[in-house]
Amino acid sequence: MFKNTKAFSGFSVNDMQKAKDFYNGKLGISITENQMGIMTLKLAGGTDVVVYPKPNHEPATFTILNFAVADVDNAVDGLTQLGIKFEQYDFGDIKTDEKGIMRGNGYGPDIAWFKDPAGNILSVLKEG
Repeated sequence: MFKNTKAFSGFSVNDMQKAKDFYNGKLGISITENQMGIMTLKLAGGTDVVVYPKPNHEPATFTILNFAVADVDNAVDGLTQLGIKFEQYDFGDIKTDEKGIMRGNGYGPDIAWFKDPAGNILSVLKEG
C-alpha cells in the first residue's frame, strides 16, 4: 500500500526558537519554516524531519535522530566545544566512557548520545 509513498518523521519540542537555534545554529542543519511555526530539518540524502511545537511536550525517552559520522571522537569533541553535553550511561554492557561514548561493546558501532534543548535524545554514531 505505501511502497511508493514518500514518508517523513517528526517530533515535538517545547520552544521552537531554541530548537531553531540548536538544529540550525549549532548543528548546522538546513531548515525551512512554514507560516504555522512548523520547522522542517532538511537532512543529507533528501530526508525531511518535521519539528513542531507542543505546549505539553514530553521528551522522547528513546533516540529520535542518529547522525552517522566517520569519526565519533571528532564529532563528540566538536559538539562539546559548542557546549553540548553528552549523556553518561551505565546499563551493564551499555556503558559510556568519560567522553560519553559507548565503544561498541558488542551492541553495534561506537555511539554517543546527547539531548536537544527540549530533552529529546539524539546520537552520533560510527557510520558503516
